[in-house]
Amino acid sequence: QVHLVESGGGLVQAGASLRLSCAASGLMFGSYSMGWFRLAPGKERECVAAITSNGGATWYADSVKGRFIISRDNAKNTVTLQITTLEPDDTAVYYCAAAEKYTYNPNKYDYWGQGTQVTVST
Repeated sequence: QVHLVESGGGLVQAGASLRLSCAASGLMFGSYSMGWFRLAPGKERECVAAITSNGGATWYADSVKGRFIISRDNAKNTVTLQITTLEPDDTAVYYCAAAEKYTYNPNKYDYWGQGTQVTVST
């Protein structure tokens, strides 16, 4: 079966940096676009970043633009979210997901990881 496993979350202070990683297995990784989503209490699931299957194009939510960078290494079947200057509003569970087509619509994603918690304190 398909597995997406996130890692790298934690409890950090505002202004800190984190590098979230997602390891994929059970699918042809290089054929899928990938996305990072976050879910905060009381909020809708939000796509924060997406990347095409070959890494040629990326998309970012306005709320994270300039602070988050999505990248992928198809040889290692991994997708990474590099986060700088974390803010308390970034506190959420972060999920990676795989889609057949490049999109920021969560309804179009086929596979999801279990999530990793990011908590940003003041």
